[in-house]
Amino acid sequence: MDSTSEFLGIPMIDLLSMFAGVVAFMVLVAVYQTALVSKPMIGRVKNLQDRRDALKAGLVRSTKRKSQINKVDGVGHLRALAEKLKLLQTEQTKKLTLGLQQAGYRSKDALVIYQVARLVMPLVMGLVGILLFYGMGVLAEYETFHPIMAAGLVFLGLKMPDIFVSNAKQKRTAAIRKGLPDALDLLVVCAEAGLTLDSALNRVAKELGRATPELGDEFSLASIELGFLPERRQALLNLSDRVDLPALRGVVTTLVQSERYGTPLATSLRVLSAEFRNERLMQAEEKAARLPATLTIPLILFILPTLFVVLLGPAACKVVDDFIVKN
Repeated sequence: MDSTSEFLGIPMIDLLSMFAGVVAFMVLVAVYQTALVSKPMIGRVKNLQDRRDALKAGLVRSTKRKSQINKVDGVGHLRALAEKLKLLQTEQTKKLTLGLQQAGYRSKDALVIYQVARLVMPLVMGLVGILLFYGMGVLAEYETFHPIMAAGLVFLGLKMPDIFVSNAKQKRTAAIRKGLPDALDLLVVCAEAGLTLDSALNRVAKELGRATPELGDEFSLASIELGFLPERRQALLNLSDRVDLPALRGVVTTLVQSERYGTPLATSLRVLSAEFRNERLMQAEEKAARLPATLTIPLILFILPTLFVVLLGPAACKVVDDFIVKN
């Protein structure tokens, strides 16, 4: 590609320089965040404290403080754009908010950022496709397929926010599933020690803060809501809504029944803990049983050819040498 060529009146060397500058800036921002954010629990504690303050205030913050926050954090412009385009008034807003909460994004600005990203990312990816295929001449030998590739990039931009949220949700759910049996054991110990449900959840959250911070966050928030919401049952139901995990919904059902009928909490939790541990053991045995079938293809492709070379190689070399000597 000639360095003197232009795209939209801008020399290609200038476009490449700007692109390199943007990439370098993003790398610096990533390094800055990685180097300075050394205590992720601080952010989680701050979010939980904000949630506690919101519950104390009746789940509604003053308009003055809201406007100050929007001026400071810079999300106010995105919120204004989303409200102008009516992105926050659809029927799916509640469902999207629940999905973001299940992925671990409980901030009130998460929905605004998500909706704006769904609107902007297709345009950004479309501009990237135009710049790559028609401006920089990437894959010039496949010029016929450039419109299809550009449309593919637009579709990818449309699905990128959903893929990101879905991936975060799956990772968070897997981490909670892994730490749930240990959390139930700790809940049993706390219940037998005479602690109330909210105190037991708070204690378990502190103990699991390092091993399973996701489950610790959820238990901490449930403990806070148990102390401030007028209905304790609603706090437990909120916990089951925030985590898309059938096992945790079973725990919440048990806790609700214990709160309603006064059944012994420790006995019910002990039975659930034993069931979850048996289920985890069965899953491990199932994975171990699938291991021979999983290793068949790597065995055929990588191990058996090497084994044949080691075993048959000397014999083949001897046969070739004897054949050469006889001739």
